[in-house]
Amino acid sequence: MTAILGLSAFYHDSAAALLVDGEIVAAAQEERFTRKKHDHRLPVSAIRSCLDQAGLEAADLDYVGFYDKPLLKFDRLLETYLSFAPAGFPSFLKAMPLWLHEKLHMPREIRRGLGGGYEGPLVFTQHHESHASSAFFPSPFEEAAILTMDGVGEWATASFGVGRGQRIELTHELHFPHSLGLLYSAFTYFCGFRVNSGEYKLMGLAPYGEPRYVDTILEHLLDLKEDGSFRLDLSYFNYCQGLTMTSRRFDRLFGGPPRKPETPLTQREMDLAASIQKVTEEVVLRMARHVHEETGLRRLCLAGGVALNCVANGRILREGPFDDLWIQPAAGDAGGALGVALFVWHQLLGNDRSVADALPHDLQSGSLLGPAFEADEIREFLDGAGAVYHEYRDDEGLVERVADLIASENVIGWFQGRMEFGPRALGHRSILGDARSSEMQSVMNLKIKFRESFRPFAPVVLRERVAEWFEMRPEEDSPYMLVVADVAAARRMDGHGTEPTGLARLKRVRSEIPAVTHVDNSARVQTVDAVRHGRFHDLMRRFEARTGCPVLINTSFNVRGEPIVCTPQDAHRCFLGTNMDVLVLERFVLLKSEQPDAHVVDQDEYLAQFDLD
Repeated sequence: MTAILGLSAFYHDSAAALLVDGEIVAAAQEERFTRKKHDHRLPVSAIRSCLDQAGLEAADLDYVGFYDKPLLKFDRLLETYLSFAPAGFPSFLKAMPLWLHEKLHMPREIRRGLGGGYEGPLVFTQHHESHASSAFFPSPFEEAAILTMDGVGEWATASFGVGRGQRIELTHELHFPHSLGLLYSAFTYFCGFRVNSGEYKLMGLAPYGEPRYVDTILEHLLDLKEDGSFRLDLSYFNYCQGLTMTSRRFDRLFGGPPRKPETPLTQREMDLAASIQKVTEEVVLRMARHVHEETGLRRLCLAGGVALNCVANGRILREGPFDDLWIQPAAGDAGGALGVALFVWHQLLGNDRSVADALPHDLQSGSLLGPAFEADEIREFLDGAGAVYHEYRDDEGLVERVADLIASENVIGWFQGRMEFGPRALGHRSILGDARSSEMQSVMNLKIKFRESFRPFAPVVLRERVAEWFEMRPEEDSPYMLVVADVAAARRMDGHGTEPTGLARLKRVRSEIPAVTHVDNSARVQTVDAVRHGRFHDLMRRFEARTGCPVLINTSFNVRGEPIVCTPQDAHRCFLGTNMDVLVLERFVLLKSEQPDAHVVDQDEYLAQFDLD
């Protein structure tokens, strides 16, 4: 037996992933256990969870890998500060303590995090090698082009190359400070959202605006080449030397200072979001076309934080030159933990890789790689908490009851099996609702998730029905909610009168499934199949039999300000602390109306617990 542990830490979304004889047996983000959103510390709790799931101890590990090279990253940091000195001195003073005490002593920190029980080798890969490994090795392709895009690793901000069999090779890189991820994050910051966690809000805001600043961005901020490479005009940015993303020159270009967080959104922010989204899509499409020209391959694998831009991904799939696309579901830094473990197994140890057994799926097991909880453990917890519950003996009775509750417009907390790895809830730690309801988007945003009303919800659809409800190919696989497609024309409703502007566009009913139809008629689609999703697939089949609709709302089981729930205790607390109607823990069903001391939750009181982003 060969056991390999991969780690990512100290920058954003730390995680651990465990391979045993090349099989991905466990992976999880540290935030799910510590309940600190985007926890960047060494993932001690995630390590323990992965080892427990495999029945191993640290001493049983053969290799431990880390997803980047801290000394190279430190070299980039020092060179950047020296280039901008003395302007970057306050930022330098803020960064140095963590580097001097922890990041420059990574071997010591890793062995300490393993409890002193591991004496084997430590492997450090380059950041974009980890991303590329996470993109290609779990994919269903024997060979494919690879494209990685993010903020920055050591020096690289994007790279491309090829994967064949058990090897990857990256041949080209774009280097810091010229970064598509940092460009998008600059607009995230300027529009009043938090960098490294608010980018998806900017993407969701984009359809409410008009891309009126596209020419301004292309004229002033970046010199974009036909192959997708570019150079930024750094006089508009402050991320190299300061504590903010943009400079005063950026402010002047876009009509004033950045929006302050939690203040009302204006048309400027909506138009800026639409503009940078369009520019990002153009850059990504140019990169994809160039990669195709250079490699001549028909399939493409993506990873890196920019690969979570599902609107751009959808355009690659529809308009790009590739026949097939596979995106690492944990595309950001967390996925680097999985990437380095796979790199060690295949690239360094030379072990074969075969996708034949996985087809037509991939090698990532639906990204359902976290801990699960047994019925006896859940029952003991519920009894100890004084909860009122109904336990169902079989799945048939359970899904019949839950489908009826959803059809009656109840909001369901759905907690099943192994926790998802990556930022998306995929039907195991999900909040579910009726996509046919015209009120459900606002209800779930404001009363359950406690977040901005404009935020779209994703549809989950039976894979065998996907082409009937969305502009996708028959039975097209999209299990990770990483591609945006339009709602099928036959399911849309023609608007009458003048189209509202701004957030008022939310009020128009646009399709038969209005709760998951964004204002531009798009949707971030997840498909569900019996092999990956089991009980969740059964529930959706039952809901379709009852209503004629194979589509539900699926959003992550959490509220704004906290990570996705991990344990039954987390789920129960979230259930009681929000205006959720029903909680389903495996085959245990709890109705809010039957719980002792249940009450309508005050939003301000609940949100006061969290450091909001």
